[in-house]
Amino acid sequence: METFCDSCRQHLKNLVELIQRASENLWQKIKYFFESMQCCCCLKRNKSAPYRLYKPVLQQHEKEAAQEFLQHIEEVKNEMPEKYLEPYCALLQSNDLEVQRKASLSLVNLLVEGNVNKETVVQIGLLEPILELLGSGDATVQCNSSACVATLATSVSNREAIAAEGGIRSLLGLAKSYDPRVQQNAVGAILNLTRSEKTQLLLCNEGALPVLILHLQSPDSEVQYYSCSALTNIASNPRHHLHMLQIGDGILLKMLLSLMSSSVVKVCCQACYCLRNLSLNEDTQADIVAINFLPQLHELLKSSSKSVNEAALTVLSTFSENHSNTDAIVSEDILKTLGKLLLIHKTSPEISNYVATIIHKLATSETQQAIIDSQCVVAVLQALSHLRIHDESLLYVTICIAELTQHETIRTRIIQESDVNIAVYLLMLSSQSENIDLSFHAACTISQLGLDEMFSLLLRPHAREIVGYVLHFLKHQEIRFQHLGLLTIQNLRKDAHFAEVFSERKLMVQLNRVCQQTAETEQLLQAVLFPKEGDQKQMI
Repeated sequence: METFCDSCRQHLKNLVELIQRASENLWQKIKYFFESMQCCCCLKRNKSAPYRLYKPVLQQHEKEAAQEFLQHIEEVKNEMPEKYLEPYCALLQSNDLEVQRKASLSLVNLLVEGNVNKETVVQIGLLEPILELLGSGDATVQCNSSACVATLATSVSNREAIAAEGGIRSLLGLAKSYDPRVQQNAVGAILNLTRSEKTQLLLCNEGALPVLILHLQSPDSEVQYYSCSALTNIASNPRHHLHMLQIGDGILLKMLLSLMSSSVVKVCCQACYCLRNLSLNEDTQADIVAINFLPQLHELLKSSSKSVNEAALTVLSTFSENHSNTDAIVSEDILKTLGKLLLIHKTSPEISNYVATIIHKLATSETQQAIIDSQCVVAVLQALSHLRIHDESLLYVTICIAELTQHETIRTRIIQESDVNIAVYLLMLSSQSENIDLSFHAACTISQLGLDEMFSLLLRPHAREIVGYVLHFLKHQEIRFQHLGLLTIQNLRKDAHFAEVFSERKLMVQLNRVCQQTAETEQLLQAVLFPKEGDQKQMI
């Protein structure tokens, strides 16, 4: 059934009161309760007929009554009112082990299905009996109660409540359980607690780090994943790095490197994300490179799994920001693999963004030839030609090309690989008023490529379009656009055709305005930097 009928709601209310006011004549009252429920329409719809279902209950003890209540609750498909949660406090604290098992499992199901509000469960006082059950000697009860805590901990406000009630120490104890179900749920609960900065600190203070690091070697891939995810969350805060890396003489890095070879994709990816967070420190990066990290990372970049590729790229992106790693990355021949990835996943914004950004960061005067030999230039230009205006990765690819054109050897290769279609596409991008960054970097690329006679020939038929966006740039309020407009005129006017086009009246009038504005700005700067003696006295 989808919900309680009015009659059943009233009967449930009566049962709530009966359980809470348990007395010597409890069973006489429960007998009356079940007899009155036989006429309930929502129970009649149940295939297990009321007489067959409830007659045995009339002859049994309290355990069966509780079980029948929980069974009826499990049929609820929508959010259950708060008052129907109240009996759980008594049921969870029952002296009967079977009732504890049933009640804790019922509450887990309600939480997982979203039939009860997580914050409400804590607010009405159910957290304390749930945490008490973590110390039960029964593995089933421990499994259910830790699953309850794991689900409750997905709520921000509940995390601090769990920590305040001493839940962290109990969970760390269960994380060492020999029962795989209990261990899995306990580590899952710890993972959810690491999603808040305050509870991260409390976990570290309670000794969670050695436990989580040890579980990276667990034979259970779920425990590995939960532990690695929890460490990733903790590593997002640099204040914990030193402590994490000191445990077991730096064993964490070696374990994460080992997990990168895991056949379980999500474990492999999570190991990469944890390494990425830890590698924000340059000294840590040096330690990671020293343990033969790059060859293994290169293998992940060659993986057929897109998720693995993306995870590996997040790590490589962090390492490429540190120029001291550039030689090691280039010597590993990773650039060639990056070019292939860009061609394979050119429609993937995440991978295209990472690859283009990494190539951009690795482009230096020393790596020009390596970039050309790797065919990255061809890959970037092909990616550009396949991307459309609405593609998220278009900006990153355009920025990458603009950066590569700053290097003469690479610029020459880009020109050799370009055709009229590339030129026209860049012109179209440079006129995008809705995306000013895209427009700027496309125009930057045109300006740099226009230094070459071969490319300027491709641009000649579109000289009027170039004048149009240059004029727009010169009127722009941002100085970088004005500078780019002037630079474009300077670079292209070496071609006689462009020199003539750039001398048209509208453009010359705007250039004179820019000149006048510049002169006025220069006068103001002179007055501020080198005030006359009379001005100085007036200022005093």
